[in-house]
Amino acid sequence: MQPKETRRIDQGNKLKSRRRSVYPYFLSYRTRWIDNDQYAHLNNSIYYHLFDSVVNSYLITQCNLSARVSKTIGLVVSSHCHYFAPLSFPDVLDLGLRVTHLGKSSVTYEIAVFKEGSNEPSAVGGYTHVFVDNSSRRTAEIEAQTLAGLKKLLSTVGDDGNRVAKL
Repeated sequence: MQPKETRRIDQGNKLKSRRRSVYPYFLSYRTRWIDNDQYAHLNNSIYYHLFDSVVNSYLITQCNLSARVSKTIGLVVSSHCHYFAPLSFPDVLDLGLRVTHLGKSSVTYEIAVFKEGSNEPSAVGGYTHVFVDNSSRRTAEIEAQTLAGLKKLLSTVGDDGNRVAKL
């Protein structure tokens, strides 16, 4: 068995090798001056704002999910991010989204952050949503319309680094 540190490096290298073709959905983001930190690159917390933006844009526009009126909503239960290259204002970014796991009440997303015009990600991360009843906050099955939209993003990455649809 590999040591934990070696497994982390291997995982980081796999994520770093991701290309645009792996992600079926994209959202553009124009960085803002305020996104920079004292080191003149995007603050780490901004990446999580980006992740929320691309996931929720997809859920709203493609799955008809609204936190205000939908019976179920997704709550984040875990998240991560691997950073490979700095980004800063005034970069324009392309946020790639795919689903790596889809269960009855949970979904795991992978998001890649590409500088406009680049095929190599500057960061790859993601998070897991557990769907809950909007009022009671008890675990609930993903609604049919949301599930249908999420299935369109479900994929794996083949040995050649290209997207392979799971369904």
